[in-house]
Amino acid sequence: MDYLPIFLEVAGKRVIVDGGTTVAARRVERALNAGALVEVFDPDPGDEVRAFLGHERLTHHARVPDEADFQGCLVAYGASEEHDRDALLHRAAKAAGALVNVADEKQYCDFITPSVVERDPITIAISTGGAAPVIARILRARMEAMLPAAYGRLAKFLADFRGRIYEAVPNGRNRRRFWENLIEGPVGDAFLAGEEGLAQERLEAELQRGADVDLKRGEVWLVGAGPGDPDLLTFKALRMMQHADVVFYDRLVGDGIVDLLRRDAERIYVGKKPNEHTLTQREITDQMIERAKRGERVLRLKGGDPFIFGRGGEELEDVAAEGIPVEVVPGITAAAGCGAAAGIPLTHRDHAQSCVFITAHGAGGVIGHDWTRYARKGQTVVVYMGLNAIKTVMDAALAQGVDPEMPVAVIDNGTRLDQRVITGTLADIEARVVKADLPGPALIVIGHVVSLYGALGVKGAVADQYDMTLKAGSTL
Repeated sequence: MDYLPIFLEVAGKRVIVDGGTTVAARRVERALNAGALVEVFDPDPGDEVRAFLGHERLTHHARVPDEADFQGCLVAYGASEEHDRDALLHRAAKAAGALVNVADEKQYCDFITPSVVERDPITIAISTGGAAPVIARILRARMEAMLPAAYGRLAKFLADFRGRIYEAVPNGRNRRRFWENLIEGPVGDAFLAGEEGLAQERLEAELQRGADVDLKRGEVWLVGAGPGDPDLLTFKALRMMQHADVVFYDRLVGDGIVDLLRRDAERIYVGKKPNEHTLTQREITDQMIERAKRGERVLRLKGGDPFIFGRGGEELEDVAAEGIPVEVVPGITAAAGCGAAAGIPLTHRDHAQSCVFITAHGAGGVIGHDWTRYARKGQTVVVYMGLNAIKTVMDAALAQGVDPEMPVAVIDNGTRLDQRVITGTLADIEARVVKADLPGPALIVIGHVVSLYGALGVKGAVADQYDMTLKAGSTL
């Protein structure tokens, strides 16, 4: 972040606005709404500023401010659109210890005024750090359309119960969980439907149930994070990511996805690089069980889908044996996500009528597959965890008599901004991959569908099937 997002209390404090422009009017309006004592300086303000004259907390000075005017000021806005006035305001306000914001003059700004969505008492502020204000305005318009006005009324309604909830649920973690269940459960549903009386009845019932005891039971959530692009998360996965107390995640979960986790959730990185694990599988499972027994909501976040070569079943066997409630949220598996992002369909009426997912590695190392059964006409083979063993895999297929001209693609960091696709044949793909020096994670696709790479008009895929430097920044 270039700026620290904060909400500043200005009620009863002096805020100066220099200028009579439309921008000045917006600054005046925002400061008055926050309870500030506003002083406007301008010899001849425009109609939008004049509309505020006469407000009990606004004073108009029909002149340009001088240095003495800024003493005791908390915030000073420059909105005159005159360079010399802006420079004077910045110098004098800073000397007086005020926070300064001059419209369209970033070098004169201690802070940036965000786009705001108001659902009193809820305020949502959106900023691009001054890089692209239009994006902030577009996002604000979308949020205005998405966020019901009733949410503000719901916040006021629930505020009356804060003291009683604090007494009924003294444990801090359980209290946060209790609030979440109220807002996203039957109480919130009733209120947002306009049935305030029913909402109050349900809330009273929750308070009398002994909620602090009920909420101490822990859970384990096994959630698929998809192949890497945050936009491919499911709504349910995102909701659970926002509610978890502790999160165990590995390297296949992209940074953009980790950023969407609840800010105050504990995050535990568990590695899982080939032959390099931060924690063993046994240690991960034991820690998940131990944290759930404490009453925490444990999120196990895995790349792709947790039940497709994600070892999710192994982890849950031990968790379930302890009697801990479990919920599984599927994710888009790498084969589907990466194939789509690269423009390689896994099935096609003319090329492949079946598709097989296999892994190159098992518990004992590289698996000795029957390649004549898999890599054959009319079938696509998707190989997970095969990048480091690509020579062994290709040599085995060739040794078993698979056609050396069988098309092969290796999709590296599929669906992400740094996606690369290397294509070739069973005979030469290993040399091409070595030359490309792919970092992984990568997926291998074997079959005649690879010949469609670059032919379907998918963004990020190019027509040259032997291109070794494809950057897929526009894939999604």
